[in-house]
Amino acid sequence: MAINQLKAGAFLSYVSIGLNNIVGLLYTPYMLRMLGQNEYGLYSLVASVVAYLTVLDLGFANAIIRYTAKFRAEGKVREQYEMFGMFLILYSCIGVIAFLFGLGVYFNVDRLFDTSMTVEDLGKIKTMMLLMCFNLGFTFPMSIWGAIITAYENFVFQKLVNIFRIVLNPLVMVVLLSMGYKAIAMVVVITLFNLLTLSVNAWYCFYRIRIKVCFGHFHWGFLREISIYSLWIFLDAIVSRFYSSVGQIVLGVYRGASAVAIYALAIQLKSLFTSFSTALNSVLLPKVTALVTKGGSDKEISDLFIRVGRLQYFVISFILLVFIIFGKEFVTIWGGANYTQTYYISLIILIPFSFDLISNVGIVILQAKNKLKYRSIPMLVGSLIGLILTVPFTQYFGVYGCAWSISLSILVSNVFASNVVFYNIARIDIIRYWKEIARMSWLPVLVIIIYFCLKAYVDISSIGDFCVGVLLLFVVYQSVNIMVNMNCDEKAVMASILKKCIRWKEVKY
Repeated sequence: MAINQLKAGAFLSYVSIGLNNIVGLLYTPYMLRMLGQNEYGLYSLVASVVAYLTVLDLGFANAIIRYTAKFRAEGKVREQYEMFGMFLILYSCIGVIAFLFGLGVYFNVDRLFDTSMTVEDLGKIKTMMLLMCFNLGFTFPMSIWGAIITAYENFVFQKLVNIFRIVLNPLVMVVLLSMGYKAIAMVVVITLFNLLTLSVNAWYCFYRIRIKVCFGHFHWGFLREISIYSLWIFLDAIVSRFYSSVGQIVLGVYRGASAVAIYALAIQLKSLFTSFSTALNSVLLPKVTALVTKGGSDKEISDLFIRVGRLQYFVISFILLVFIIFGKEFVTIWGGANYTQTYYISLIILIPFSFDLISNVGIVILQAKNKLKYRSIPMLVGSLIGLILTVPFTQYFGVYGCAWSISLSILVSNVFASNVVFYNIARIDIIRYWKEIARMSWLPVLVIIIYFCLKAYVDISSIGDFCVGVLLLFVVYQSVNIMVNMNCDEKAVMASILKKCIRWKEVKY
């Protein structure tokens, strides 16, 4: 049963990723046009403020999964139930603290945003802030149930609930937006769906898994052990929130809702861009972890790092190439003429971020070697430097200054500092890796130069034109890529995939 759960859960994970991206691509243009730039900016601003409060999780959710699985393997049932009680109390306290922090922001909305927002905008921000604070206060204590379901490897139920939410949430919103409701309605719907899914998770834990929660035994020594384990996860969460949320908040303070909307759409595109790398990583990472765990030599680990990095580069470089060439037209068609700046903002962020994505297998190597802390500290320092730069850059250069501050932070912490850690701590031959990447980079650069020389003769005015352009680019670019950039092993992998596809098609028909 556990094996079936794992296989079905892995399959449904990919379904969730695919649905999330498809729904985002189809639903977002409708939402942007029905909300308008100002309302979308207000919603993104409040969501970013509340997202920062979610770091109060402190990385404990991961700890619940790890220690529940550990106690189950050891047959320690009572210890499990006492741990659930401890975390329920702990998360309830965190929920109250998060709610109080949110109320603090609510009562200071006028002071924070009065220079860039109208009186009407401030009223909407307050209403949404209050709703989201209630949502957050409820979410913290109830989030324990989702972690328990994961630890008990009931993946199918959890993924199906997530798929249900991914599909139903935009359908409800389409109906409400068509009736004239705006950003506040979006927050109400998100809150209701959150209450529903968290309550369903609680029901499943008590009535299907049949867990119990025991109070009265708060083990401080055990909490200290968990806190040490969770610290580095917590630091990574802070850095992640910095890249996804801080720009909207600073722009909301100094530049207003429209600037927030333009930047928030760029961050959404960055999330879509990241999901492609994550999907490929999830397939390759078990092999990386197994090699490190078995004590592979530095050369073996470096070879695997380079092999995976090259595969990542084939995917990421093509997606980035498509966006550089067709991105401006796509953003205009998809988001509307008011979001043309989003293309340039996205490029400023995506280009340095792509260098981080193609080498993020090194993170797993650090995790396997229990040396993730050596990367977390410079990442945190880099994000703090970026935060310091964001305020003056945004004040003087607006939304572009905000993007450049984030971009510089990514280059310093995610690219430069991370590579230093990979080289010195994980003993990865990072110099050889970047030589490989440099040798592969002449082709995308050449394609970009050729395209912009011929751009006057290309007209992309519809989604159909965009799809045809991407398809032609894919056929030409990847054909040349296979011939001149792929090595024998990579060509063998491609041939194996093609053979499987042909065999599957023959079986089907």
